Amino acid sequence: MKLESRDLIGKDGMMNKEFTVDGKDVSPELVWSDVPAGTKSFALYVHDPDAPDPKKPLRDWIHWMIINIPATFTKIPKGGPAPGEELVNDGGEKNYGGPSPPRGVHRYFFKVFALKVDKLAGVTKETFLKKIEPAKLAEAEIMAKYGRK
Repeated sequence: MKLESRDLIGKDGMMNKEFTVDGKDVSPELVWSDVPAGTKSFALYVHDPDAPDPKKPLRDWIHWMIINIPATFTKIPKGGPAPGEELVNDGGEKNYGGPSPPRGVHRYFFKVFALKVDKLAGVTKETFLKKIEPAKLAEAEIMAKYGRK
């Protein structure tokens, strides 16, 4: 499986500011392909494993989670709307929350999962990966970096 985004990463190799809280704080376009046979739905997970400080990370910061994306969708347009069910992120919102690193350059992993089930139920940010694992057929990711100067 392959995940792509035309405009997520700029020519300097860093995440385009538009997709951060320092810019428009909109979600990037995400497109996935080479989906395995038997895929019945997708899930998406965006996290920062470097929070709050890349030199002393304490936890993952979850920026976006979506479950129950129908198998007929292989794209999330720039700025949404996101198909499927958005879950509460670490910002307390059911939407994309762009990067806002307090210090240093952080890594942001955008992951899409192909699942062999139509729907997942009872998923929270604490149980997301545990619920995904037994239903996962494949996954793909993009990593982008962002930091303030």
